[in-house]
Amino acid sequence: MTKNMYLVSGNICGDRVRLGRALQKPPMTQEELARKINLMGYDITPLIISRIENKQRHVVDAELYILAKALGVSMEWLCGNGDDI
Repeated sequence: MTKNMYLVSGNICGDRVRLGRALQKPPMTQEELARKINLMGYDITPLIISRIENKQRHVVDAELYILAKALGVSMEWLCGNGDDI
């Protein structure tokens, strides 16, 4: 029997990444978010963002930090804790 090395299947931030994009004025597409992150010096594609939002990909702590920074939200908010962005 193989143990799963992850405690959560998928991720806990996908819904909030999607919501964070929608709350931007104007709302941000996955392509725009990927472009913004790339301009910050990190390599991420719209496909990666799509897989994160659909909980098909785990998110490491460094990616969580970059996503929060690009969306202008806290890492805690991205993880689903609290209503304050």
